[in-house]
Amino acid sequence: MGKRRGVSAVNVVFGWLRKQSNKVKIALGTLLSLLLVVFLKFTVKNYNHFFIASELIHAAGIIILIYKLTRQKTCSGLSLKSQEVTAVFLAVRLICSINMEGDIHTLLDFATLVSTLWVIYMIRFTLKASYIKTLDTCHNYYVLVPSVILALIIHPNTSYNYIHRVMWAFCVYSESVSVLPQLRLMQNAQIIEPFTAHYVFALGIARFLACAHWLIQVFETRGHYLWLIGAGYFWFPVALVAELVQTFILADFCYYYVKSVMEGQLVLKMPV
Repeated sequence: MGKRRGVSAVNVVFGWLRKQSNKVKIALGTLLSLLLVVFLKFTVKNYNHFFIASELIHAAGIIILIYKLTRQKTCSGLSLKSQEVTAVFLAVRLICSINMEGDIHTLLDFATLVSTLWVIYMIRFTLKASYIKTLDTCHNYYVLVPSVILALIIHPNTSYNYIHRVMWAFCVYSESVSVLPQLRLMQNAQIIEPFTAHYVFALGIARFLACAHWLIQVFETRGHYLWLIGAGYFWFPVALVAELVQTFILADFCYYYVKSVMEGQLVLKMPV
């Protein structure tokens, strides 16, 4: 009885949200996100943990894919192009991390890169017959080329050499749009099976944590980083925008994911 009432209450809430305009949904989503950021600010002391948690959740998403590929023997619903873009920015970030940091981030990036390369191998060769190429229509150069151009123009002004600074900027920009091919495939398919949905939701949580780190930095410096635009330093604001873009790109999917889980649906259906 209690469970039925809980499900009924959830249906009422989502039913009310469904009737609202897109502006209202965006406003409510933004408000909820800001409240979560404030909560994280006062509960997490070391903000570097946001990035570590983000990388761990991304790795967990890859583990979900590995389970799907090994147990179900199918890569249906997965975007090969999205995995390839992910491998590119992870490889570049690993090179930067080895030369610039050499800490736990390096180990996490290495593990995630190896796992992503394995997923690519499985899609390209072992499970090639189940890969739906006709739905994977977003070409890699649509996301990689603009990222390279923007990185050449806007990158951090640090003591590291020019190549490393451009490479780091490229990682930030390409990561922010790496999920676009996967979302495009799901939009084309309209029906998303559970493991793919779990993976993309994990990406959404990972990006939110990374975005929270940037937002808290703005708050901690009282907006000082944003005022650097006036001095011709655009790196921080543009990096923040890149994180916000990916967070909002995934926000719509996460809404339908939570809705489906709360309603007990195993297969997620995206709106036309």
